[in-house]
Amino acid sequence: MSVAAHRAGQAVGRQTVIGVSLSAAIVAAWLTIHIVGIFYWRWSPATVPIAVLAVIVQTWLSTGLFIVAHDSMHGALAPRHPRLNRAIGTTCLSLYACLSYAALLPRHHLHHRSSGGAGDPDFHGGDPRLLGWFMQFFRTYYTHGQIARITLVALVYTLVLDAPLFNIVVFWAVPALGAVAQLFVFGTWMPHHERAEPFADRHRAHSVNVGPALSLLTCFHFGGYHHEHHLSPGTPWWGLPARRRAMAAACAERASAADRT
Repeated sequence: MSVAAHRAGQAVGRQTVIGVSLSAAIVAAWLTIHIVGIFYWRWSPATVPIAVLAVIVQTWLSTGLFIVAHDSMHGALAPRHPRLNRAIGTTCLSLYACLSYAALLPRHHLHHRSSGGAGDPDFHGGDPRLLGWFMQFFRTYYTHGQIARITLVALVYTLVLDAPLFNIVVFWAVPALGAVAQLFVFGTWMPHHERAEPFADRHRAHSVNVGPALSLLTCFHFGGYHHEHHLSPGTPWWGLPARRRAMAAACAERASAADRT
């Protein structure tokens, strides 16, 4: 085995370990809030502020579940392990909102092939305004089958496991809907809507001008580094800031080499 091949193998192994570990942490944190909130939460004036904070955190974690599944669709979560990618992606989407990984996978790859065009399922259907575009996005990804699955789970929670319906709404439905808005605004609308600054290339994607910390908090780097994602879809969410730095360094090196010639 050549030195380059060995290093490439090490990089892939490192990416898999980091990706799976971060995914496990997101899932574990999400499940903790989900289970405690739905089955064990007791309401009182003192627990309301804690519940509000828990819902905010759970909304962010729900966004994280979708982003983990998104990395799985690109094989970026665990490169060279397609079954593991599919298993983790399927689990995350099921937990988040009973979404179908098999249904979303081809739609997302179509988004990359036709980004910002008529064949892009994430693109607006002629109404580029925030609300109109959001309704198109919602209709594309939320189906009657998904609603039926959510209803079935809620019935099991309430009728079999004796969970309060109000807790289900607060600790599952509200974070899921909040994550939909978060994913759309920061991961679709802001990067792909047209503005005064022209798109850099055929990907028709902007990177939102925010710092790394805010980029992580808003959409796990899929707002602040969206163009980089389209340029390198095999880069996982946690590696996008480093990818930008590497691309900038390569560009500067090419410019320097051109100046010397």
